[in-house]
Amino acid sequence: MAEGAYSEFLDGEVLGRLMRRFLHARTPMIGTMSGHHKSPHRGSSVEFAEYRKYAPGDDLRRLDWRVLARTDRYYIREFEADTNLRCYIVMDCSASMGFGDKGQRKFDYARRIAATLAYMTSHQGDAVGLQCFADKRVHDIPPRRNPAHLRYVFDTLANVAPRGETRLVEELHSLAERIRQRALMIIISDFFCDVDELINCFQHLNFRKHDFAVFHLLDPQELDFQFDRPMRFVDMETDSVLLAEPDVIRREYIASVNEYLVKLHEGCNKFQADYRRVTTDTPYEKVVADFLVERERYSKD
Repeated sequence: MAEGAYSEFLDGEVLGRLMRRFLHARTPMIGTMSGHHKSPHRGSSVEFAEYRKYAPGDDLRRLDWRVLARTDRYYIREFEADTNLRCYIVMDCSASMGFGDKGQRKFDYARRIAATLAYMTSHQGDAVGLQCFADKRVHDIPPRRNPAHLRYVFDTLANVAPRGETRLVEELHSLAERIRQRALMIIISDFFCDVDELINCFQHLNFRKHDFAVFHLLDPQELDFQFDRPMRFVDMETDSVLLAEPDVIRREYIASVNEYLVKLHEGCNKFQADYRRVTTDTPYEKVVADFLVERERYSKD
C-alpha cells in the first residue's frame, strides 16, 4: 500500500515501526460493534465498572455470590463495554499550507501524518474518514472500515493540493453539527484564522462530546522570523503584499505570534483539545509516535 502513487506520503518502514502502537480514544466512544475502546454503556468486557442492585430479569451469571454470602443481598457486577472507534481526519488544504522552507511544505507534512494515522486506524479494525477543504472545495469521506475505503482515502490525499483561503472555522462548526455520535477528530492545520473564532469551534466540538486532537503545523521561519534583508511578503491565500525590513518588525512580529500561540493553547486546554504544536523540521514519525504513546498512557489512567 505504501508503494507507487502513495509513496509521497506513506513510508513502509515508518509504518512497520509504528504498528506496535495503538490509537486510543481519550473518552468513551459510541460505536456499532465490539472493539477496543471504552463505551459509555455497560457491557461484558473484562474491566469491572461498578455494582448495582439485582433486578428481575438480570443475567444470574453476573451475580456476585461473594457479596451475597457476606451481606445476604443480591448485587450485579457491571463491566465497561468496548466498542469500535470512528475517526475523522480533518486536513486543511488552504494555500498557506503550501509554505515551506527548503522544500518541506506544511501540506506535505500534514499528508504524511494524515495517511499514517489513517492506515493505523484502519488496520486496528476501526473506521476512518477524511475531510479536506480549501477554496470552496470539500472532500468529505465518511468513516468506513474496509481496505477499499482506505485506498479511496489515499487516492484523495494524492490528488488534493493547497489552494485558496481557509474554511477551517466554517467546516469545524459544520462537522460538530453533522456528527451526532461521539467520535475522534484529528485536525491538522496551521490555524491561520481568527483565534477567538477557532476557540469557538473547539467549544462546539467539546459540547458535542467529541475527542479531538489538534496538530498545529508551523514552519520554523514562521516562529523565528530569521530574514536578514528587506523582504516582499505575500499572503498565500489573499495575494496581498507587504514590503518590510525584517529587523524593524521582528520584535513586534514575535511578540504577536507568541500572544497568538498562548491564547490558542489556553483555549485548547479549556475545551479539552489534545493540542500539539509541531514544527516541520521535526521528523513526523516522532510526532506520531509521541501522540500514540501519550494516548496509550491516558487510556490506562
